[in-house]
Amino acid sequence: MFILGLTGSIGMGKSTTAKFFAEEGIPVHDADATVHRLYEGEAVAAIEAAFPGTTTGGKVDRSTLAERVVGNDVARTQLEAIVHPLVRESEQRFLADARARAAPVVVLDIPLLYETGGEQRVDAVVVVTAPPEVQYARVLARPGMTPERFKGLLAAQVPDAEKRRRADFVVDASQGFDSARAQVRDILASIAKMPAAGR
Repeated sequence: MFILGLTGSIGMGKSTTAKFFAEEGIPVHDADATVHRLYEGEAVAAIEAAFPGTTTGGKVDRSTLAERVVGNDVARTQLEAIVHPLVRESEQRFLADARARAAPVVVLDIPLLYETGGEQRVDAVVVVTAPPEVQYARVLARPGMTPERFKGLLAAQVPDAEKRRRADFVVDASQGFDSARAQVRDILASIAKMPAAGR
């Protein structure tokens, strides 16, 4: 089974690219979606204990938590120590299920793949990119986003140029959906000829 890591900085179009892999019948494990589920269940008590007042009604209030964590390396590390092991457990279950179903290729959609050493767990990495002005416009259009918060999020991520340099494949997500879809199909055609590491 070939494990493809999918990553990209905030606002680059990674989630849309993940959908294009899914459209091609490739199982995708979405780390962000897993975190959303954890914030409504398994991780709530531990996060409330570490960051009192950041949960309400049995769910994590993401914007309140973000105010505590963004730009604060100590708090971010503390949060990651709670969340990352739970995401990895979910990922392991996903991989075991995909192996049981004999899936030839799977995608691990991991926003902080390089930041967390995730490239060690995959056979190849796809980085989704777009020009800085496109990224800025997309991110600032999100509810509750400010230029300061965007700057804080970017500071916690490996720069786009570095990600592209380390990638096995790059998807330019600024040319429209049809172009991105075609790039995804090209990647799948290429990896069909590549050996998996047998993880």
